[in-house]
Amino acid sequence: MRELAENNVEQARAAYAQFMDAVAQAANLWFGAVPANEMTSGFKTVHERGMRFAKQNTDSCFALAGELANAKDLPDVLAIQSRYAQVQMQTYALQAQELGRLMADAAQGMQPRI
Repeated sequence: MRELAENNVEQARAAYAQFMDAVAQAANLWFGAVPANEMTSGFKTVHERGMRFAKQNTDSCFALAGELANAKDLPDVLAIQSRYAQVQMQTYALQAQELGRLMADAAQGMQPRI
């Protein structure tokens, strides 16, 4: 049963990686089609950082699934989930702060220069 769960996690991870690669390629095509300027540069940075955060968060989810598949008992499951929730909440807060700062910078790049 544990081996089946681990295989399913790995298959899901591979499928998600393919999906994210396709999303990244599509975004790169779109950004490549838009004339480069200060505005698009700022939003491209936001997009790239968001994609990096998405990958980090998904990797954490898959690591959680792997740990849960190897849990010995219910208290172990609860400890793993609690630790994951604490770490991810801190991570999400930091990511939100950074994305907010990047969005503000990108929006400021849209302001007309006088």
